[in-house]
Amino acid sequence: MEENNRQELIQEISRFLIRAKLTIATAESCTGGYLSYLLTSVPGSSAFYRYGMVVYSDEAKSTLLAIPEEFIKSYGALSEEVAESMAVNIRKIMKTDIGLSITGIAGPNGGSYTKPVGTVYICLDLFGQMYHKKCNFETHERNDMRVISAYSALEFLFKQLSH
Repeated sequence: MEENNRQELIQEISRFLIRAKLTIATAESCTGGYLSYLLTSVPGSSAFYRYGMVVYSDEAKSTLLAIPEEFIKSYGALSEEVAESMAVNIRKIMKTDIGLSITGIAGPNGGSYTKPVGTVYICLDLFGQMYHKKCNFETHERNDMRVISAYSALEFLFKQLSH
């Protein structure tokens, strides 16, 4: 996605959220706060953006988002189930309309046969309605993964809001 298109996507999301008077909070792992950075990069973002939490470790997911350690161990921190819990819990904790989460394996190490580097789970809790997306990106460059993952989450958010 070209830079102009990326900026337009953020602007469109911002305009939509402001017009609809919706609020959002994010819970991020592999993007390390980049998703929050993008959502707050536009003037007026304080009208819709309430909170961003970087929960990089299992301990952070458990302590800050109240995801039981047993749940994380059972499904794996990098799973659709944990991504869903992240989205639900950030929305509930911050009392927003939308919870958006992202977790994955940014690399260059840490992948496995079933979850290789580039595996990313995005989850959107929109008023309690759940939307999931699993991505398998080809790049093993850590920063590229953060950027691609964050913009994929924004595209997913926009697609669901536009329905």
